[in-house]
Parts: sequence; C-alpha cells; structure tokens
Amino acid sequence: MKIRFLATAAGVALLLPLSAVAAENGKKVYGSICFACHDSGAANAPKLGDKKAWSARIEQGVDTLTEHAIKGFKGKSGFMPPKGGRADLSNEAIRAAVEYMVEKGQ
Repeated sequence: MKIRFLATAAGVALLLPLSAVAAENGKKVYGSICFACHDSGAANAPKLGDKKAWSARIEQGVDTLTEHAIKGFKGKSGFMPPKGGRADLSNEAIRAAVEYMVEKGQ
C-alpha cells in the first residue's frame, strides 16, 4: 500500500493511504468546482447521489468518465465543459472528483 503525507490545518502531517488522500481531494474539488452543476443539475448534469442518473454513466467506467470530464463531452441531453471550465485543474484532481462522484452515485 502506498502512503502519502497529508498536512493538516494544525500543521500536523498525517500518514494516509493514497486512496484516502484521493478521496479527500476529490471531495474538495467537487465542493469547490463541480457542485455548481452537479448539485443543481445545470446543463442536465447528473446530481450527486442520484443513483438512477449515474448508473449508465458508471457502467462506462471511471476511465471514460474521467476522459469526458477532462476533454469535455456533449451528450443527448447536456454537456460537460472540459475540466468543468477550470483548465488550471490537473488531470489527477479531475479524476479524484470523478471517483468521488461515482462513489456517491453507487
């Protein structure tokens, strides 16, 4: 298992498995960017936690969803702008957010 240090607000470094770090980062990215569409359903974005809306998307796999989130995607009923309109986000940050949303949609 890979371990990564995560600094806290108190200045204490925690040892966390990479999966825990990715989950935390995904939640933060979602909460600062993705929520704007995925909480409200803007542009027909599937809402966080809506199992019915996410099921067919999840079947495509995390790699496909991540590619759509990074490059952008136009579907029958809506669209996803590349990186949610935030070109400054890393591909890793986008993937972490996608994984967070998939987890909540299962």
